[in-house]
Amino acid sequence: MKIEQAIKQSSFTSNYQKMLINLMYTGNWLRDEQMKIFKQQDLLPQHFNVLRIIRGSMPAPIAPKEIKEVLIDKAGDLTRLIDKLEKKGLVKRNLCPSNRRKMDISITDKGLELLETFNEPMEAFTQKIQQNISDAQAAQLSNLLDVLRG
Repeated sequence: MKIEQAIKQSSFTSNYQKMLINLMYTGNWLRDEQMKIFKQQDLLPQHFNVLRIIRGSMPAPIAPKEIKEVLIDKAGDLTRLIDKLEKKGLVKRNLCPSNRRKMDISITDKGLELLETFNEPMEAFTQKIQQNISDAQAAQLSNLLDVLRG
């Protein structure tokens, strides 16, 4: 669906304005579609992102500062995100043995198992997108987004 139809607006002041509105609309659409998957486990996309980052550091633990550096959504309160994940038993915190001012975060077996449950629905979501956009178009779009950010 074209952005004009989606937001019921037929004209834009420029192609740049149209592009920015389309990016915001599409970003929100992607978030909303993924929320349908994450909501089943009472998680937010930010929780999923944090869990994947922590899993990626295995077997070593990771410091919150390092997580924050690579988060997709940097606006979230990382402490609160980790609090919820810890409360659900998905991650654990320990004081770093070499620096008692630093906290080490690691994923639990329960957290790893939860991430596994997302493999199938996330693959189905990706396949749904593959029906609308070719591999070459996906690469081109990714490159254009890189250029946009400078």
